Amino acid sequence: MPEDSLDVIVIGAGASGLTAAAALHVADRRVTVLEARDRIGGRLYSTPTGDRDRALDLGATWFWDGEDRVRTQAARAGIETFDQHLAGDTLLQETAGVRRLSGNLVDAPSLRFATGSQSLADALAAKLPTDSLCLNAPVTAIHPAYRGGLVVHTPGGTLRAEHVVLAVPPALALERIDFGDTLPADLVRLASATPVWMGAVVKVVASYPAAFWRNDGLAGAAFSRTGPLQEIHDMSGPDGTPAALFGFAHARTMRPGFDQAVTVQLTRLFGEAAADPSALHVHNWSEEHWTSPSTVQQLADYSLFGHPLYQHPALTGRLHWASTETALDHAGHVEGALGAGERAAAAVLASDGVPASGISRRR
Repeated sequence: MPEDSLDVIVIGAGASGLTAAAALHVADRRVTVLEARDRIGGRLYSTPTGDRDRALDLGATWFWDGEDRVRTQAARAGIETFDQHLAGDTLLQETAGVRRLSGNLVDAPSLRFATGSQSLADALAAKLPTDSLCLNAPVTAIHPAYRGGLVVHTPGGTLRAEHVVLAVPPALALERIDFGDTLPADLVRLASATPVWMGAVVKVVASYPAAFWRNDGLAGAAFSRTGPLQEIHDMSGPDGTPAALFGFAHARTMRPGFDQAVTVQLTRLFGEAAADPSALHVHNWSEEHWTSPSTVQQLADYSLFGHPLYQHPALTGRLHWASTETALDHAGHVEGALGAGERAAAAVLASDGVPASGISRRR
């Protein structure tokens, strides 16, 4: 961890933080990214399958037409993308049984990353000097420095920077980081009440030797009024390999026997071929200490996303908000995370009075 003063400290190495850091590095700012986890990516989190570098997403999965930041970043990094499988019928699970509905009534046209969404984070991190990214470095406090700038405290040491970019969900930042009494009361109330996108969700991915449901004319799409999975989608890779189904459940439904209940549900919907998945990945995002605050299941006012207070730096213009929850457009999506990171970087550069493409300040 660097010991001297920096231009910018970015907190969080997810899509928004890495985007902000890369833009600031290109503009010759001395920037360090502090990441509490032992990995980068945040909610861009994929598990490898061993099949031609394919991966299954346990976090963010899709992006859509019009989300040009994601499309551009993937193209520049050479990341293969492909269309979400749509063809086939939908299944509806009710207490009375399972009904088959004509056409895919769940999915909309979207795109996915063949190597998993985490590959986008890897590509963003590759733009940074290796010594600018610090893992296992949770931030415990942020306070104004006596001679200007901000002081950032971690278990591994204390740093000072002219600016700090908060690239983590606002409610998480307020719960995990001590700001003393430096933040305005209305900002504290806002940040504490802002939901964490998908923070109260359990994502389940079931892998199979083949996408057998497609042979039955099914899209792999389902709604359920009984659970535990509330909706289900095809997560197979290009050309159906690797084959997988995935679904969402609310974290409050987690209890002993959840895995077995999921398998029973998939079997009722898709038949005996679904009874024995080759792997079942269950990821409870509400238990991710560095994604979700303890209040995550009570936060439900999504109208707070992109709130005007997030568009303006706090602490005399030195503390910048940059997570997908703060984005003005596409909030909650990967596109929103990239946009929020770009906005924070631009605000840092504008405060210096130097254009983003401007003069080197590296000392």
